[in-house]
Amino acid sequence: MPWPERRAALRSWRRTRPFWAGLLLLLGGAELLLVPLSPLTVLVSLGLGGLAALGIGLALMAAGIFLWCAPAAHHYVSINALILSVLSFAATNLGGFLVGMGLGIAGSAMGFGWTPVRDAAEGGTAAGSGDGTDPAPARRGTGSRVLAVGLPLALFTAVGGPAQKAGAAGIPAPPAPPTVQTTLFAPQGFTLAGVTEIPTAGGPLKVMVLKMKAASLTDYRLLTHDSKGPQLRLNADSLKLDGEVVLYLTKFSGCLEGVVCLTFTPDTLPVPPVVPPFVFMTDVEAEQAQVTSDLIVADGLRLEAGGRRGART
Repeated sequence: MPWPERRAALRSWRRTRPFWAGLLLLLGGAELLLVPLSPLTVLVSLGLGGLAALGIGLALMAAGIFLWCAPAAHHYVSINALILSVLSFAATNLGGFLVGMGLGIAGSAMGFGWTPVRDAAEGGTAAGSGDGTDPAPARRGTGSRVLAVGLPLALFTAVGGPAQKAGAAGIPAPPAPPTVQTTLFAPQGFTLAGVTEIPTAGGPLKVMVLKMKAASLTDYRLLTHDSKGPQLRLNADSLKLDGEVVLYLTKFSGCLEGVVCLTFTPDTLPVPPVVPPFVFMTDVEAEQAQVTSDLIVADGLRLEAGGRRGART
C-alpha cells in the first residue's frame, strides 16, 4: 500500500488517544447540525431554547476534537458530552431522530472507558523480557472499552424494567393526581424512564415512570385535588427520597440545568429513556399520581387542610 511511513505515523498517533470516540462525537454533532428542529430564523426567534439546538451540535463536535487533542481530559470531556447528548433529545428533534443522540452517547462511553496504552518496548523492558517485546500492553484496556460500549446498550435494555414493575402496583392512585412544585429537583445516579398504566379509582391512568437511586427536592409543595373533600396542602423546606425511588407522573415540567424549559407528558413528549447523573431541573411542576421510596426524610414539614394551617412537625 502507498505511503507506509505516513500510515505508520497516523496509526501511532491514533493509538495514543480515544480516536474512535472523538470521531463518533464529531459525527453525532454534525448530524444534529444537519437535521435541525426548525430553520435558523425560527430557532433564533425562540431565544435561548432554540439556540441550544445548534449549540449542542457544535459542543459535541468540540468535545470530539478535545478528545483528540487533550486525551488526558477524556473523563471530564466524556461526561459533559454524555449530558449534552441526552439533552439533545429535547432540545433538537428527538436528538436528530435518535441518530445524533446515539452517536453522542456511544462516543461518550467509549471516551470515558478509554485507557492509555504503553509503548510495547517500554512494557517489555519493565517486564524484564529478553527481546524487549510484550504483546500484552498493546491489548491493555480492551476490556474497559468493551464495557464502555456495552453500558449504554444495557441501560437502554433496562428501560422496560420500571414499566413492568409499575403495572404490579397494588395501591390504586387517586383519580386526580396531586400537583407538586419544587424549586430544585436533583436525582442521584442514572434515571431510567418509561411509560405505563397504573390503576386508579377512576380507571387506568397512563403515566411516565421515573426510577432512580435517590432524589432531593428543595422547597417542596404538594396540593391535592379531591372533589369529595377538602384540599390538602403539604409543604416542606426539603424532601429526600432514598432507596429504589419510583415516581409516576402524568405531567412533568421544568428547566433542565436551569436553562432549557420543557414539559414532558406520556403522549406528546415522554422523558428520555436514560438520563445521566448530574442532570437537575429547576422550577419544577408535576402531576404526581404515585411515588414509592424505601426512605423519605422531610425537613420543616407543614400540613394544611381546608385553608387552616396545620401543626409544624
